[in-house]
Amino acid sequence: MLQRFVDNLLAVTKESVKTFTYESLINIARLINGVSALVLTILPGKTTILEGIHGWELRPTLRGPRLPRWMENGVSSFNKLVHELSMDTETSSDADSIAGEEDNEENIYPSSPLSQASRLSYSSTFTRYDRHFIRSIKFMLSWILWPAVFLLRLPHIVFQLACFRRGGTVPTGNLRVRHISSPHQTRRSVHTKDHVVQRTTDRRRGVIEDLHLAIEIFIESAFETAHNVAHFLLSPSQLHRRLFGWFYSNGGTRKDNYGVDMNMVIPTNTLGDDEPTPTERQHTLHYSLNTDARTCQDVITELGYPYEAIRVVTSDGYVLLLERIPRRDSEKVVYLQHGILDSSMGWISNGVVGSPAFAAFDQGYDVFLGNLRGLVSREHVDVNISSRKYWRYSINEHATKDIPAMIEKIHEIKTSELNKLSRPDLDGEVHDQPYKLCAVSHSLGGAVMLMYVITSRIELKPHRLSRLILLSPAGFHDDSTIVFTLLEKLLLLLGPVLAPIVPGLYIPTRFFRMLINKLARDFQNYPALGGLVQTLMSYVVGGDSSNWIGVLGLPHYNMYDMPGVSLHVALHLAQMKRARKFIMYDYGSAAANIEAYGMPEPLDLGKNYELIDIPVDLVAGRKDKVIRPLMVRKHYRLMKKADVQVSYKEFEYAHLDFTFSHREELLAYVMSRLLLVAPTQKHHRAQGAVRLKPNGTQSTSESDDLEHSGTRSEIVPYS
Repeated sequence: MLQRFVDNLLAVTKESVKTFTYESLINIARLINGVSALVLTILPGKTTILEGIHGWELRPTLRGPRLPRWMENGVSSFNKLVHELSMDTETSSDADSIAGEEDNEENIYPSSPLSQASRLSYSSTFTRYDRHFIRSIKFMLSWILWPAVFLLRLPHIVFQLACFRRGGTVPTGNLRVRHISSPHQTRRSVHTKDHVVQRTTDRRRGVIEDLHLAIEIFIESAFETAHNVAHFLLSPSQLHRRLFGWFYSNGGTRKDNYGVDMNMVIPTNTLGDDEPTPTERQHTLHYSLNTDARTCQDVITELGYPYEAIRVVTSDGYVLLLERIPRRDSEKVVYLQHGILDSSMGWISNGVVGSPAFAAFDQGYDVFLGNLRGLVSREHVDVNISSRKYWRYSINEHATKDIPAMIEKIHEIKTSELNKLSRPDLDGEVHDQPYKLCAVSHSLGGAVMLMYVITSRIELKPHRLSRLILLSPAGFHDDSTIVFTLLEKLLLLLGPVLAPIVPGLYIPTRFFRMLINKLARDFQNYPALGGLVQTLMSYVVGGDSSNWIGVLGLPHYNMYDMPGVSLHVALHLAQMKRARKFIMYDYGSAAANIEAYGMPEPLDLGKNYELIDIPVDLVAGRKDKVIRPLMVRKHYRLMKKADVQVSYKEFEYAHLDFTFSHREELLAYVMSRLLLVAPTQKHHRAQGAVRLKPNGTQSTSESDDLEHSGTRSEIVPYS
């Protein structure tokens, strides 16, 4: 009777503590969300800024706490969660409970109607009250007579100890029968911490959810310990069996009632594996912490598309990841290049319907996704490369090292595949280009592709491209917000000093990257808080209404890796803004620039647009505050003046809407421009040799004359 009273007391106390902590946590989160909503109401320009967030609501929620949920049906919300997470263990749990009932009808632990794991509450309900009376009498007698029982059993214990020392074994037949028939059969209970953390991987949890689960698990563990202590104090016979079991255990291993080692690792196997050898199940750290660390491969293959990963090594030793959605027999190839602080994930982040990579593949293209250098993991042929040396690059290296390496790898792969399809007996190297390659680039990627084409023409190398589609390309930044102006002044003043100390800009540690990944989930769960953070981040970039909160939650910002940016890249952009020109990197002295470019000033790319010998499509966003439409039109005017075949179009987009938002009209437009490239009919014509005069102007020979008679310029109005 006393033990039952203690069990009920612990169960009620545990549920009360859990309810109090849960409601306190929820009220704190609700208060933060409400205060965020109040602050958001007084911030200017929020209506336009919050257009990029779907589902936000400006609604203060400062109501008082609700009635405890567990009072409605007798179980806590945590038990509901455990029930949802443990449906696949009901069969084994039911089998254990049935076996227990067969062994002892008096040992009944009825489960909650909502949860098999509610056995953790140790609340027991019996249907026959006479059994309660008998058990209470037995309990009191056991306390009164336990010294006499111990003295009577002492000879038997000594005998067993002697047998153990002589033969190394202890007679266990009687012990096993006694364990099975014990009214308090000890089974390894279903601990919450054994499976909750490892199985809630259907979605990423936020910081608030993690805190709630941690508090619930701590409370369960604390009350489980308290229950065990009370159980042993009130049941001396059970304490004796446990002590004897520990004393006689072979090799110090813990065993259950049936002699099975409780710490033994059980090998597992999955039906249908190519290698059916049982292996120990392992869980990675991000799996246990419930963070989203999916890669492009995970997303592409989960959606049913083919995938191929290609490692590319640049001439200066950087290891790049070139990803592919392959159509090996296609002569239409598209290369997608991301922008700053981005990766190839941006081109597939909107799923099958809204992602440019999948749209191009569905139109019959062989799709390649490029990744520029600049990862926190610092992939390099020199595995011991220092952080200072790794991040020592500018936009120049993106255009003259990264892009050439990936384009040449694409050329090598496609030439080999297509020529083998047309001539299977061909074994030698082929110099023809039996495919058409188009490039779609965003933001910094657009500036990199323009720089790549121009420098390739200057160096008399083929760029192998047939068309460029540039979405809000960087290059000109003189028309920008006061925030970017202040950053420009700061970088130009402190950049050379900070470069050796802070060579790269990224989230420094795994913990903070995991924290950002989880906070992005909280910003979605608490819309007013997310709206406040969205507004403040938008202020930093001049009021751009892109979904900055959604971008923070993308899986390429995970605890293991993330795209960073070199301080020299940021300094390069500041130099462009100060010069009001699209220039290459200024090394700071005339001698260094002469060594790099053959002239005391860095190369002005805008003055060399006449070297562009392929059609270019420029796309701008009217709501883009990072790269304003006026700056994209500056590209257009210079290209038109240089007689480049160029088109221009504007959409009602912010800066990140070109990649991270589902825009059907943009996909239709990009696909329509790709289809303008005629199929391959003859061998690729080598580009002419071009050399620069000291002032940077173009000169050509008769044999290298650039043919622009067929080029044209056009503006495609927004409709």
